[in-house]
Amino acid sequence: MKNGSPFIAATIAICFTWPLIAVGETKPVRMGCGIMTFDTVPGWGLRPDGQSALGPTHGGVVIDKAGNIYTSANKGVVVFSPDGKVIQSYLGDQYSSIHDMEIREEEGGEFIYGARNANAEGIKFNAHSGEIVLKLPFPVESGLKLEKFNPTAITVAPNGDIFLSDGYASNHIFKFDKAGKYLMHFGSKGNELKEFNTAHGMTLDTRYEPPRLLICDRNHQPKGRLLHYDLDGNFIEEVVTGLGMPTSAAVQGDYVSVPDLHGRLVILDKSNTIIAVLGHNADPSTRVNFNVPQDQWIEGIFNGTHGSFWDADGNLYVQDWNVSGRIMKLVRVK
Repeated sequence: MKNGSPFIAATIAICFTWPLIAVGETKPVRMGCGIMTFDTVPGWGLRPDGQSALGPTHGGVVIDKAGNIYTSANKGVVVFSPDGKVIQSYLGDQYSSIHDMEIREEEGGEFIYGARNANAEGIKFNAHSGEIVLKLPFPVESGLKLEKFNPTAITVAPNGDIFLSDGYASNHIFKFDKAGKYLMHFGSKGNELKEFNTAHGMTLDTRYEPPRLLICDRNHQPKGRLLHYDLDGNFIEEVVTGLGMPTSAAVQGDYVSVPDLHGRLVILDKSNTIIAVLGHNADPSTRVNFNVPQDQWIEGIFNGTHGSFWDADGNLYVQDWNVSGRIMKLVRVK
């Protein structure tokens, strides 16, 4: 099994030392190994009163060219400065619960693409103003007769084509042109090699030429996995198997970060070998668990890892699926 669960176990043993920390600990915690060693930043993203600025989170993270951090929550999109101060928030109740986000610089500025499972659509909006410039509802032109449409992931090709994964329903991945015209769809629900059992996360894998789709098959049996497809919807390969519940993926250079709902984040190199495991949660009662309140968070231990993104310096920002709203900054140790 390529990079399967035995390798993950070995990686944890080599690369992760469980810190002797307690609830409420405020000291930085070091995690990872080698070139992927990080320190946490206690209190990053909290309000002056020490409480989360977010409220419930079930979404993603992206960073603009100025270094500002955007994360989605039930309350909309919240924008942080690199030092963890809230700059602005927008969209609010009308466009709440954006499950996945991608950011892209285009003519006219920087734009964020979002997948909204609860509202059955993809959207595109101006990163700085929040203005909605494109909506992607279920494409009736596909001829499909679906009982429901619950998108979970979105990404954009170099030419502007948009891919929207119906990960909580049919597991079809829909392709649109940059204006939102339906082009095609591929994939179906199941546990066979070329099927998806919750195509939960997706990004453009720019580690390869030409770029390809990197898809998180979260609930594949017996274990979660990552897959490569080309931009015409053709299967290329299984990238890695034996994961827990991979939720999303973010690429920087030759590396990809993959949050796992089991309370950890794995980092792969260009050969798709797992080279570090961050924030590993050894307590089964507090992983894959939305209902861990802020007063029970443990520094350096994740609970329901859902979104991540790299900044220009190689630091990571990680969002938990969490009732209180948790986002963490991990500073790369040079």
